[in-house]
Amino acid sequence: MKRVAATAAALAAMAGAAGADPPAPRRFAVGVELSAALGPDDHGFFNYTSYEDSTLRLARLSLTGEWHVADRVALLGEVRDENLGPPRVYALYARVRPWLDRAFDVQAGLIPPVFGAFARRRYGSDNPLIGYPLAYQYLTSIRSDAVPGTVRDLVVTRGAGWRVRYPFGWGNPDPEPGLPLVNALRWDTGVEVHLGTGPVEASLAVTQGTLANPRVHDDNGGKQLSGRVAWKPVVGLVLGVSGARGEYLSRDVESALPAENRDYNAQQAWGLDVEYSRDRWILRSEAIWSRWQTPMLDRSLGAVGLTAEARCKLRPGLYAAARVDHLGFAHVDGPAGPVTWDAPVWRVETGVGYVPVRHVLVKLAYQNNRRDGGHVPKQTLVTTQLVLWF
Repeated sequence: MKRVAATAAALAAMAGAAGADPPAPRRFAVGVELSAALGPDDHGFFNYTSYEDSTLRLARLSLTGEWHVADRVALLGEVRDENLGPPRVYALYARVRPWLDRAFDVQAGLIPPVFGAFARRRYGSDNPLIGYPLAYQYLTSIRSDAVPGTVRDLVVTRGAGWRVRYPFGWGNPDPEPGLPLVNALRWDTGVEVHLGTGPVEASLAVTQGTLANPRVHDDNGGKQLSGRVAWKPVVGLVLGVSGARGEYLSRDVESALPAENRDYNAQQAWGLDVEYSRDRWILRSEAIWSRWQTPMLDRSLGAVGLTAEARCKLRPGLYAAARVDHLGFAHVDGPAGPVTWDAPVWRVETGVGYVPVRHVLVKLAYQNNRRDGGHVPKQTLVTTQLVLWF
C-alpha cells in the first residue's frame, strides 16, 4: 500500500511542477456512505464474496476524499469498513489532466476499473437492488493459488466456490474461496488513461492483478491489459465494449508446476454493456465472456455471465427494480460423461426503493437462486437495506 501512495503522490507532484497555470485555490471534498443489509443466512453461499461475507448481510461504512491539488491534479481515495472488520483502502490514486482544454486524463495508484459497467457503480446508492450481478460476485471453482490436476478435481467442486479444494491439485492444498469472473469488491493497482467525454469515450489500463483477482502488490510478475470503449449515439443510450487479459496464478503455484506448464496461466475476458434511460425508466444489460487457462489440464475453462436490469420510477422518491442473471460454464469430459466444469446458476431479484428524506434510501428485495449442483441447489431470500450518504 505504501508503494501505491508513493506512486500516486509522485505523479501528482510531477504534473503539478510541470504545469504553467497560476496557483488555484485548494479544494477538498469528503463523502460518507453508510449501508446496512439485513437478511437470512445464505446457506447456499449464492451471495458469498471474496472477502468471505454475504452481500445480503453486510454493513459497510465508506469514507471518500477528493483533494484538488491544482487545476490539473487531484488526489482521490476511499476507505471502507465492512461488518466491523479491519478498515481497507478501496481506492487511492492521482488523477492528472495534462491539458485543461482536452478530455484526457491519467490516473495512477489503486484505480477505478475500466472493464464493464457495473463495477464503477456505488454499492448502495447506485445499485437499485441489494445483491450483485452474478458475474461480478459469484465465486467459481477457479483459484489463483492452486490449480486442478485432473478434470475430476473440477467435477467434485461444482457449485462449491466458497470452499474450493482440489484433491489432486497443485499449489495450496487448503480449502479456500474461488474467483468470480470479475471482482467488483476490489480495485486494482496500476495506471489508467481516459479519453473523451462526448459521443465516444475510451479507457485503457495496465494493472498488477486481473479482473478476477485484483492486487495491490504483484504476486506473479505479470501485468493485465484492460480497456473499454463507450459510444453514445443518442441521448440516453450508452453502448460499451470491453476486453482484458492478464496472468491470474500466483508465483507460489507457478513455481510448483512443471517448467513446461508455467506459461499457460492467463485470464482473458470480453464484455458488452448497454444502458438506455428515458422518462421513468433505466434499462441496463451486460454480457461477459471469460476464459481461464489451466496449465495441468492443457485447456481453457470458459464461462459466460449475462445480466439484465430494469428500474422504473413509480412516483417521487419511490421506484421498483428487477434483475435477471445467469452464469454458464463450458463442458468438460468428466468421469461419467460431459458435464459443465462448474454448476450453472440462475438468479432473479426484484425489489422496491423508497427515499423518505434526502440522502436516505430504504430497499426491500426478493431474490430467488437456482443452481445445477452444490449442496443447496435453490434458495429464496428476502432482504432489506438502509443506505445513508452525504
